Amino acid sequence: MKAGIAVLEYFRKIGVDKVFGIPAGSLNVIYDGLNDYPDIVPIITKHEGAAGYMAAAYAKYSKHIAVAAGSSGPGATNLITGAANAMREHQPVLFITGAVPMSTVGFNASQELDVSPLFAPITKYSKRVERAEDLVPEIDKAVRFALDGVPGPVHIAIPLNVQNGQVEPEFPEEPIRFNPPATDMAAVKKAVQEMKKRKTGLLFAGQGVRGMVPEVMMLSELLGWPVVCTPVAKGLFKDTHPHFAGIYGFAGHESTTQLVQEGSFETLVVLGSSLGETATSNYNANLAKDRFVIHADIDEKIFNRKYPADLSVLGDLNDVLPKFIRELRQLGASPKTAEISYNAAPLKAGEDFTTKNAMLKLQELLPEKTRYAIDITETEAYVIHDMNTVSYDAFDINVHFGAMGSGLSTGIAAKLADPERPTVTITGDGCFYMHGMEILTAKEYNIPILFIVMNNARLGLVYHGHNLQFKRTHTTFSTKPFSIADMAEGMDIPNARIESLEDLNQETIDRLMQQDGPALLEIVLVDDNPPPMGDRVKFLSGFGE
Repeated sequence: MKAGIAVLEYFRKIGVDKVFGIPAGSLNVIYDGLNDYPDIVPIITKHEGAAGYMAAAYAKYSKHIAVAAGSSGPGATNLITGAANAMREHQPVLFITGAVPMSTVGFNASQELDVSPLFAPITKYSKRVERAEDLVPEIDKAVRFALDGVPGPVHIAIPLNVQNGQVEPEFPEEPIRFNPPATDMAAVKKAVQEMKKRKTGLLFAGQGVRGMVPEVMMLSELLGWPVVCTPVAKGLFKDTHPHFAGIYGFAGHESTTQLVQEGSFETLVVLGSSLGETATSNYNANLAKDRFVIHADIDEKIFNRKYPADLSVLGDLNDVLPKFIRELRQLGASPKTAEISYNAAPLKAGEDFTTKNAMLKLQELLPEKTRYAIDITETEAYVIHDMNTVSYDAFDINVHFGAMGSGLSTGIAAKLADPERPTVTITGDGCFYMHGMEILTAKEYNIPILFIVMNNARLGLVYHGHNLQFKRTHTTFSTKPFSIADMAEGMDIPNARIESLEDLNQETIDRLMQQDGPALLEIVLVDDNPPPMGDRVKFLSGFGE
């Protein structure tokens, strides 16, 4: 068979069921072959960048390696941002790109570009395969790299003549599975001993605890220590748990900031956080000052960067947390109550037509189990700060890499991976103009997702950031008002345009949420209040430098 078809056979054997991307001449063999593999669905996006974001989100929610594809040259370079995002998010994505035939390399062939060196810094493995017989082995090698140790993206460039080459492939018998680093048991035991002998402490949880929240809370109860989480972990912890003390970092709660920075805790136990800028309130030194720091994570590269750890514990939190609990119990620990003052009472929408009130009212009207994919807009600060977590894994907020428009694709992929869960994307007009045409991808595949567009006719985060830092903004940060609902109408997509809080009602939400495909809700609102960005406001205002 052709080597390109052998790749599809390999995908079928390892359980790949979707390929996100855009077909092109340099991928003709693979995309033509998909006609004969009905169990592998090509999700044809409107931009390769969106395909990369979708693949990363699909990997996250399906718990399986995902595939994104693009042409040689521009298609491949469009995928690079998606690869960088997947690398930052530790998501296992195989990026495959077409490439010109090897016989034309160096002769200025159409769309010629050797992209393997470009992908190398933002993937775990990147290679151009130059012989047909090497293609399946290299794909298999890349997939195993993606799942080994810290999960992450990989890239294989496939010249057209390699795809067409005849091979008799041998498919590996060894199963494909995640292979996290072995847990450092000596460090686990030492960490538990240190936790047990200290009277006070704080558990600081990042998105690395996804799927392990009950274990985090059990650890909290055995120690009697409160839990705070980072912005990207919002949605993992219900606000009503008596040991949960809110969100720290970008747009975090004021009471949580005070608790973390001024609380008299002897110990800081970091669980699954890389302690980046948004998680640490601009690298605030008070997070770890005068505290014994224990840092547990799957990625040893993040230890002792900005915050030196007194004790590092390497391992997958899925293994580390149960071991923490078992060792504590063996030392005689029993559940106790943590004393915290965090007020988790759900906020109610006020009467003024503000971003905060619009978000709170939306949550009142949408189903309780709704998953929210949040784009990179000023609205994300209100989501982090004001919206409550009433169901598990309720928010997907990518403030790590922060790619505008990525939330649109994340929502689509999350719905594909978890079709029974109500899903909405909250985005802004700036993000929508970047990747909003993916709403047509949702339409063509009958994906029932609600796109909520906060339209203030400006780049909101930029506008507020410049106002805070420079006391002025450039006129070009704002745009002429434009009806996105009218655009949706032209695409025959159900829609509504909201211009007052009274217009935002149950009848409208129910109509849009009960569609067989996507719907769009445009909220036309200019809010000049600075978003609740916490210490970020002080930083931009010049007080936190």
